[in-house]
Amino acid sequence: MPSFPIIDSHLHIWRPDLLEMSWLASSGKLNRSFTLQDFDKARETVEVEAMVFVECDVDESATLAEAKWVEDVARQDDRIKAIVAHAPIHKGEPVREHLEKLQGIKLMRGVRRLLQQETDADFALRPGFLEGLDALSGFGWSFDICITYRQMESTIKLVRRYPEMQFILDHIGKPGIQEHRFQPWADQMKELARSENVVCKLSGVATEADHDNWTASDLEPFMMAALEAFGTKRLMFAGDWPVATNAVSYVGWVNTVDEVLSKLSDGELKALYRGTAIDTYRLTI
Repeated sequence: MPSFPIIDSHLHIWRPDLLEMSWLASSGKLNRSFTLQDFDKARETVEVEAMVFVECDVDESATLAEAKWVEDVARQDDRIKAIVAHAPIHKGEPVREHLEKLQGIKLMRGVRRLLQQETDADFALRPGFLEGLDALSGFGWSFDICITYRQMESTIKLVRRYPEMQFILDHIGKPGIQEHRFQPWADQMKELARSENVVCKLSGVATEADHDNWTASDLEPFMMAALEAFGTKRLMFAGDWPVATNAVSYVGWVNTVDEVLSKLSDGELKALYRGTAIDTYRLTI
């Protein structure tokens, strides 16, 4: 466990009694509220100084309300230092109206539009999506890329089109760990990292393995490949709580990161657990 306070660059909280979340109906133990009080119980003795809230795939009619609700939560608990809100980038230029409404939220730092569920691996290269990113480019916010390994090739092309935009790869690109699909994902990670406008979240790794039977040795090649590609100054710790609890507890994930990356220096660990998130999301700590 780190000997210093950490920053979690990818935290979810939700209240389905306040905001519609249709996907929860088929999500087993995730189908309930998860609040900061629940998170504090889950983290046990892990000292989390600050968190970045990331949108939770609420129904589209509730996405603006979600961002405003989290803003209210952050007023009561200032550990939430940044918000990555949903934006319907796929709608093209009309997304500008949505983005303008988000401008009033002080903690806005980035947006996300989930891509992982798209069957078209090139969905993010469609003209409408690119038009939406064109609109986003004028707001100074980053874009969180949530994909699976099947979309890595198109993601490499995407980030090259927008060298001035900050991109964050969620969950190390969701490699096929359970199927032992190391390549071509590992080589694609190196290629993606050549674009200096991309950083990577070290998160969601156990979730891509066998939820009930994974070991640290199963995850290690994938975690080390992400580290090798991005280095600690462009790799940041993220818990993906509570989604990750399908496969690992919060403390269990922190311990796994510590175990796999035990050879890192104190300075490298502080970059991973703190510095990259502070720089990427422009956090005031």
